[in-house]
Formats: sequence, C-alpha cells, structure tokens
Amino acid sequence: MTSALDLAAGRDSSGFGDVWLSVLILFGILLLAYGLMWRGWRRRAARHDLPPLAGAGPETEPAELDADGRYFGTTVAGEWLDRVVARGLGPRSACTLRLTPHGLDVIRPGGRSGSSFRIPAGALRGARHDQGIAGKVVPPHGLLVLTWQHGELTLDSGFRLEDAPVAHDTWVDRVTAIAKENA
Repeated sequence: MTSALDLAAGRDSSGFGDVWLSVLILFGILLLAYGLMWRGWRRRAARHDLPPLAGAGPETEPAELDADGRYFGTTVAGEWLDRVVARGLGPRSACTLRLTPHGLDVIRPGGRSGSSFRIPAGALRGARHDQGIAGKVVPPHGLLVLTWQHGELTLDSGFRLEDAPVAHDTWVDRVTAIAKENA
C-alpha cells in the first residue's frame, strides 16, 4: 500500500515504473537488432556489384514454356548459401517463368518483393534439379536451379514450380538445350 509520504515524495511502490523501464529496454534491444540486420543486408548487397538487370519482355511475346511458381533467390554459382541481394534478387516471392526466344522472363509482383527481370538467352549456362538454395531446403528434385551469367558473376537462381518435379524436367531439358546452342 502506498503511503502518503511515498506519494508526496513522488515514489510509486506499485512497480508500474519498473514495467515501463523493462519495456523500454526490450524495445531498445529489438531496435538495435533490426538496425544491425538492415546494415548486414546492405553490406551483402554492396558485396555483389552487379550491372542493372534487363526488364522482362512484353507479355504479348510468344512463350515456349510458361509456369507459375515461387522464386527462392539467387546465389553465386556453386555456393548455395552465398545469397545475392543486389538489384532486387534477394527477396523470395511468387513468380511466373516465361521462356521466350529472347530469354527467360522472371515476372514477380512489384513492390517490396522485387521486380521482374529477364535472363537473356545468351546468358543461360544450364539448368538442374536441386534440393536447396539460399538457405531454403525442399524435398529432393524439388527445386529448379537455373545457372546464368550476369556481368562477371555466374549465378544460380532457384525456383519451385507448381507442377514440380514433372515441370522441372521439361524446363531442365529446354534450358540446357538453349545453353548448349549459345556455348
């Protein structure tokens, strides 16, 4: 019980002030952690100095293959944990893949989840089934990984198509054929 002397001195014996102090300390720790994560993401983006990506082609362009799926991210080729976040390649998102005579269009919803881009046909180096990319692991043969050249880096981009792995086989065969034609 608070006495008249405690109230006159401005002391609160209910412990309510201690709760607010704890909340402020917790909020400060969370804010610091978020700031450090943001800084790390920015440093990772600066580490991979990539030229600008080509925009996706017009949707009226005839597509040889077309599939809806999920974009899992891009890594440096052969380094499945070295995620590339520069130029909007980092965020996972829903996507539509369209293979045209000019290249592979990765059409992603706009906004913060990333923007659409094109991998030119001449930049495709191959395709394969895999189990993981950029820290995301799926069942065996559950991921379509496309290898492509962009600037000085060879990159791997991972996708999981809705009709996997049947659809993946078709994509692997066709992208591998295009890569051999352009070699």
